Amino acid sequence: MELLFWLSGLLVIYIYAGYPLLLRFLPKKPIKRDVLSVEKPRVTVLIPAFNEEKVIRATIENKLAQSYPAELIDIIVISDESEDKTDAIVTEIAEQNPRVKLVRQVPRQGKTSGLNLAMPHAMGEIIVFSDANSHYQPDAIEKLVACFADPDVGYVTGKMVYVNEEGNVIGDGCSAYMKYENHLRRLEADVSSVVGVDGGVDAVRKSLYQPMNADQLPDFVLPLKVVTQGKRVIYCEEALLNEESLSNSQSEFRMRVRVSLRAFWAMWDMKHLFNPGNYGLFSLQLFSHKLLRYLAFIPLILVFVSNGLITGEGWFYQYTFLMQIIFYGAAAFVSLNDGTKNRWLALANYFCLINVAAAMAFLKFIKGEKIVIWKPRVG
Repeated sequence: MELLFWLSGLLVIYIYAGYPLLLRFLPKKPIKRDVLSVEKPRVTVLIPAFNEEKVIRATIENKLAQSYPAELIDIIVISDESEDKTDAIVTEIAEQNPRVKLVRQVPRQGKTSGLNLAMPHAMGEIIVFSDANSHYQPDAIEKLVACFADPDVGYVTGKMVYVNEEGNVIGDGCSAYMKYENHLRRLEADVSSVVGVDGGVDAVRKSLYQPMNADQLPDFVLPLKVVTQGKRVIYCEEALLNEESLSNSQSEFRMRVRVSLRAFWAMWDMKHLFNPGNYGLFSLQLFSHKLLRYLAFIPLILVFVSNGLITGEGWFYQYTFLMQIIFYGAAAFVSLNDGTKNRWLALANYFCLINVAAAMAFLKFIKGEKIVIWKPRVG
């Protein structure tokens, strides 16, 4: 039982701390960011939307106001059979600005099918993906496009910053989680390719876009498809997106279950990428950052149970078991008292939330369940 405790504990440490440390010592592969083409490429921004009447106008105006040359930006809003005023708002804007276009998907089939539907209408050499509530910093598109000066780069993801005016628990937890994820992306981009991107602020060469199945997670699968074509997926820290975090634990939990379930299916569909003989370091990155991370709940459970069974073996095991009880107790306290502003308690709560969500998603995965469509911002 002591061996199980130590093996499980070391695996948890590797997943969250050892892997980032390993990345620091792996050989670096520089990215050419400073040599821009004389002629800037045309850009098409794709914005999938379902019942987004409250935010779609501001999102379109945000993209129209980018510092990138206006004549080189087109915007396509893909309405997934919206039932509110989303289509009317987009049509109104399109009548005044020919750079904006509405593509309506009927019947409703989800974000991935919507992207597939819109691609033939996209005239840009570079395709930028935005959520319906994503607000970019004025130079975000310019920063994303600049990274494609390197011909080895096929996909670029920017930096998401969660905006939380009320300081609620999930906002703080999301912020800490994203800081950690962005740190990993920075390290991964220096070594090979980023594993996983932010769907609200990323871009791909249109020539590398490959249609995806309706149930596949585009933020995960499309970058993997770019890697299979011999191109790199990199992180652009200067391309900033401000997005509000979900307002409560229930919404965040449902969203995390959905994302985790689709990630499990994505890894299953792209399992050939786990072959280090063909994909080298990227296979290690995919295994460490995604597969082990989504399955981290297993060693976490094992280290807790095994620790509880060996507390009689000495003060050290009693201490580690007590620390685990305090940690999980703090997370449970926050869940029952949603509203604490203590960042450490918020982080403990969010750590447990994403791991419980991953466990539930894994159960759905082994039962063969899939998610294609959902209601935005309520999980």
